[in-house]
Amino acid sequence: MTRSDLIARIRTAHPHLRQGEAERVVLAIFDEIADALRDHKRVELRGFGMFTVKDRPPRTARNPRLGHEVSVPRKRLLRFKGSRQLNRRLAEALRAGGDAPSAQSEK
Repeated sequence: MTRSDLIARIRTAHPHLRQGEAERVVLAIFDEIADALRDHKRVELRGFGMFTVKDRPPRTARNPRLGHEVSVPRKRLLRFKGSRQLNRRLAEALRAGGDAPSAQSEK
């Protein structure tokens, strides 16, 4: 699903919203999530999952081909852990032989 698909689904579910309004809502949500993650805050969406940022410190590694030591810079990694509800829906869809977790999915 792309951002445009999400906006289209929101407009379908809430026809009173204009295209621009639905787009602003989606962008505002994404901006708030990104800002919180930038500040190392945990973002928890109940029933969906949790986003966190983990810092990986700089380290020295080896080039597997040549065996030389290589300096690996510090990294920030985004982590996502799905909620029990999301994992349950995905498992049910898999057991039912479907590709999507809900009946509203595109086929």
